[in-house]
Amino acid sequence: MRKRRGMAYSHPVANKLLEIGYVLLGSAIVAVSFNVFLLPNKIASGGVSGISTILHALVGWQPAYVQWAFNVPLFIAGLVFLGAQFGAKTLLGTVFLPFIVFLTSHWEPWTNDPLLGALFGGIGVGLGLGVVFRGRASTGGTDLAAQIINKYTGLSLGTCVAIIDGLIVLSAAIFFDIELGLYALIGLYVTSKTIDLVQVGIGRSKMAMVITAHEAEVRNGIIHEIDRGVTKLSGMGGYTDDERPVLMCVVDQTEFIKLKQLVKSIDPNAFVVVMDASEVLGEGFKRV
Repeated sequence: MRKRRGMAYSHPVANKLLEIGYVLLGSAIVAVSFNVFLLPNKIASGGVSGISTILHALVGWQPAYVQWAFNVPLFIAGLVFLGAQFGAKTLLGTVFLPFIVFLTSHWEPWTNDPLLGALFGGIGVGLGLGVVFRGRASTGGTDLAAQIINKYTGLSLGTCVAIIDGLIVLSAAIFFDIELGLYALIGLYVTSKTIDLVQVGIGRSKMAMVITAHEAEVRNGIIHEIDRGVTKLSGMGGYTDDERPVLMCVVDQTEFIKLKQLVKSIDPNAFVVVMDASEVLGEGFKRV
């Protein structure tokens, strides 16, 4: 038998409440990370939070007010130029994040080391944004500006985001110093990697392609001994033109050694190609 997950059905209202919870929790994590790591160390690692960091250092403006002043008009501009595709959850993140920044503005810094601030601030912001994205929303800000530029210039969305964040980091290097600008780049990089980690997950599965003369035995071993499903693909040798069935199987990392030992015990001459599968959806793995 292949590993199966139980069928789960959830109520639409419960799903909506869960998504709202994700937006609120993620926004709170971003706000706290901003106040205890990024702001006190002048790490302006992109976005509206980076702009508010620069203005706070230069003219003393309260970051929460700056973020509201940018986020709300950008959200309205998004509605005008891009249509009503963001929904109430994005508006919630747009307003709630600066609110938590305001509430936690009196918190003491957790570190006064710019490198630690960039690293842990980047992790915290990335974690929070990843949670917000799980709620199928965003915190607005410069992401909306990037989407507007993307629509009217033809530049890719990734390029637009890079341009905006790059200008903010460059401003930090100009108004602060080059070193703080480099720390901001570190924070921006860590944020992007943490978002990916939250979205994809820590555990990585392995996908194996097995070409063997003992296809039936290997296939039965995978199904009955490893308890995983296997897909039989049609293949043909490029040199001999002989038909060569290819077995495709996805296993957890903990099962991968067992798979290698199984194939080796049946056919030491088998040809095996192994690849990382960053995310696997479906029976036996995560629910779609």
